[in-house]
Amino acid sequence: MGTILIADDDPQLRQSFEKLLTQEGHKVRTAPNGQTAVALVKEQPPDLVIMDVRMPGMSGLQAFEAMHQIDPRLPVIIMTAYSTTETAIEATKMGAFDYVLKPFDIPDILNLIDQALEASRFMRSRVELNVVPEAASGDALIGISKPMQEVYKAIGRVAATDATVLIRGESGTGKELAARAIYQHSQRADKPFLVINCVAIPETLLESELFGYEKGAFTGAVNRRVGKFEQAHGGTVFLDEIGDMPFSIQAKILRLLQEKSIERLGGREPIPVDVRIIAATNRDLEAALAADRFREDLYYRLKVVTIWLPPLRSRVGDIPLLAEYFLARFAREMDLPNPGIVLEAKAMLNNHQWLGNVRELANAMQKALIFSRGYPIHPEDISRAIGIEGAAPRAADERTQETIRQWVRQALLSGAGDSIFEVLMDRFATLVISEALDLTNGIRTRTAKLLGISRPTLLSKIDKYRLKVEASIKSEQD
Repeated sequence: MGTILIADDDPQLRQSFEKLLTQEGHKVRTAPNGQTAVALVKEQPPDLVIMDVRMPGMSGLQAFEAMHQIDPRLPVIIMTAYSTTETAIEATKMGAFDYVLKPFDIPDILNLIDQALEASRFMRSRVELNVVPEAASGDALIGISKPMQEVYKAIGRVAATDATVLIRGESGTGKELAARAIYQHSQRADKPFLVINCVAIPETLLESELFGYEKGAFTGAVNRRVGKFEQAHGGTVFLDEIGDMPFSIQAKILRLLQEKSIERLGGREPIPVDVRIIAATNRDLEAALAADRFREDLYYRLKVVTIWLPPLRSRVGDIPLLAEYFLARFAREMDLPNPGIVLEAKAMLNNHQWLGNVRELANAMQKALIFSRGYPIHPEDISRAIGIEGAAPRAADERTQETIRQWVRQALLSGAGDSIFEVLMDRFATLVISEALDLTNGIRTRTAKLLGISRPTLLSKIDKYRLKVEASIKSEQD
């Protein structure tokens, strides 16, 4: 949840936004014009600004310029009518997070707000290095092992330079945290930091997302759009999962690294761009080279400075420290007492393989905390959290599966029609969400964390499945 400033001269829109975002758990401030908005940002910078581009007196563009001088890292979403899109595009070119056309769909704007708040958190929340668990106040790289000491040294050496950095390691080892730490200790720490996941964005959209496009570049390109590299001018771009980047886009990344310029889709003129690139991958790039899935020239351009993050199995001594850190962190985030963990449970953690590395350990500690009911974490809690069950639980699991099979079989034989698959999946999703709400006492933020989905996604599913949970949802605590 974050603090959001709404700047618009329409009082009804401000009121509607305030009601919606307050229900979502955010703290909301409002401003009727640009001057007031700038004054509020100067007084106490919010996590995000949502601002109309056309207001009496100081325009949205002028207000954005003033805010950008106060804090270049502040994400700003520009609202615009179709007739003023050129001004909104100009604001995006200057570093605004994005712009939206009025009227907009509620799920779309909530999703964009989530993205902007996450970008704000990445830029403002420091990643602590080499701290003891009880001293860590937020995100941290935890560990006193020799491999982690090498990581800390590498981050310290490379951060102050402007060199391109390639971070390598298995999934779940903390590559994104390392990238943020490099950024936060760099000379560009007061400038934007944008994260692009090369896998999460469909291949057909990735190029336009990174480089932008000109009006008429393709069907549906009704306006010019600025890409992420232009938005981040002067700052840092983190290309996560670059090993999965389509071959066709790799040449453009190489040109950016060599010539410090890009071309928008449909454009003919090179556009100078000053950004630092930090990239990460869990792929075997050497194998990708041999299979012609990764450009050799880009590979050598990226690997000049390489930081390897060790898998958890190569630093077993750090596991108890990490367990204590995650227990304290999740207890604080979920407003629960920290129950602690007994030595026998720590020993069990040390003996687990942790194929998912630190991410898997974090998930296990979160599950153990949720189901601990305030008592110290014992080996049986760890067994349940990481899926190590005895014979009796396995038998119970088999009985449960058979019950579900019978239910599915009856539904399939009932002749429910062509939509039976959707009906069954919706019914099962309804049961899963209902149980998660019960386990978390209806607190939606905790429910979303337990299910591994975003809060807006949870709310949309509650609405989609018409769940009768109003009585149990504690929105005032959410």
